[in-house]
Amino acid sequence: MTRSDSDALLPMQGTNVVVTGASSGIGRSIAIDLAAAGAARVLVHYRTNKTGARETADIVQSAGADALCLSADFGQDDDIDRFAQEAFQRLGHVDAWVNNAGVDVLTGDAAQWSFQQKLERLLRVEVVGTARLSRHVVDRWQKQAGDTPPSLTFISWDQAIEGMEMDAGQMFGPVKAAVRAFANSLAQQVAPTIRVNTVAPGWIRTSWGDSTSEYWDRRAREQSLMQRWGTPQDVADAVRYLATARHTFVTGQTINVNGGFSRRFE
Repeated sequence: MTRSDSDALLPMQGTNVVVTGASSGIGRSIAIDLAAAGAARVLVHYRTNKTGARETADIVQSAGADALCLSADFGQDDDIDRFAQEAFQRLGHVDAWVNNAGVDVLTGDAAQWSFQQKLERLLRVEVVGTARLSRHVVDRWQKQAGDTPPSLTFISWDQAIEGMEMDAGQMFGPVKAAVRAFANSLAQQVAPTIRVNTVAPGWIRTSWGDSTSEYWDRRAREQSLMQRWGTPQDVADAVRYLATARHTFVTGQTINVNGGFSRRFE
């Protein structure tokens, strides 16, 4: 979809949005989708992948939105504080904010870290860092005049509550469950002036999915009632639903994007 489509198909028309962790994968898809849905300006966050962020920004611009890139390490308090301040300064006002940034501990150098190193880094960035950043965002929104409640969306994991075996489950389970719990608690505090929701993806084919083993490929397909991997676009569709001002009666909710979890896998 491009900006040439009719206004009826542009639910984000004229809005300013921030997407963290948008240099690749799910974050990139979310940023591009919100631009195609009518956003006027999209701020693309990245930590070190400047090339990837610039590629995202180029596609965002081709979809019809102005794009800005801004780096920050959400494991560092000073960086978090600076990022929140600069994001609002550059955009003037923000209508939708998506907390997608995370830590890839499954590929690259981090895959060789110990379980303890991975868990501590995940907790520091995705729980402590995201909570600090979100409180900054909420504080600024509470001072921002507007008739429509802005939208804050978190990214969790569909198996966080039930749990999953092995190291991955013991790392991502508590981390993503904490993200969901924080979002739910924040929603209770800031309604009705701010909406807070969570998207919980299941098996989504990102860079890890492209290179994983036959076992995990089969498991991803068979644990979905739709019998396929999810895509970053599937996640972006859910985020767009929550971000649009048309859905101002939706807050404090979690949407699982997993094709329906199948309990038939053996």
